Amino acid sequence: MEESISKAERTRQFIIETTANLFNKKGYAGTSMSDLTNATGLTKGSIYGNFENKEDVALAVFDYNHSRIITEVRLRMTNAVSYRDKLMVYADVYDHYTNSWFPEGGCPILNTAIEADDTNSLLKDRAAKAVIKWHKSIQEIIKAGMEAGEFSKEANPLQLAISIVALIEGGIMISRITDDMNAFHLVMQAVAQLIDQIVIN
Repeated sequence: MEESISKAERTRQFIIETTANLFNKKGYAGTSMSDLTNATGLTKGSIYGNFENKEDVALAVFDYNHSRIITEVRLRMTNAVSYRDKLMVYADVYDHYTNSWFPEGGCPILNTAIEADDTNSLLKDRAAKAVIKWHKSIQEIIKAGMEAGEFSKEANPLQLAISIVALIEGGIMISRITDDMNAFHLVMQAVAQLIDQIVIN
């Protein structure tokens, strides 16, 4: 019994990993069941044997793609010495969204939020929770930096956190739609300037 469960989990993970870039590039609406069967080499029945429907696959894929970014953030965060460096990890990770470890097709939060805004409440909710968790983690770093005396007591953690997230996501959107990576680098410089404004020299 354990072996069959293990095999089912492996198949489920295979489907998620194989279709991850597909969903992230084409979107939920643009990805057909034929796309999924062609990418995985599995039958429609095999896919539905592991997921309730296409939306169920899309939700699992979103979680997988988002976790790839979170894993990279946590890895780099362990090497960050100052709280400023910890905040800059987010800018640095997203500044390399064309690298192989980043989900192909760009930021899954941005892609999902744009597509699912008015069309898919479950995907919209998943993206919203990811954004909220993101800016809360930034707020925690800012508050810790304030307590450690690295950041100004006048800093507004919520405002700064939302601004950083908005700049990063907006920068990705602008650079992708204009095919101009320099635009994103300029936005990341603005993120650094925003952070440096609260650093106590």
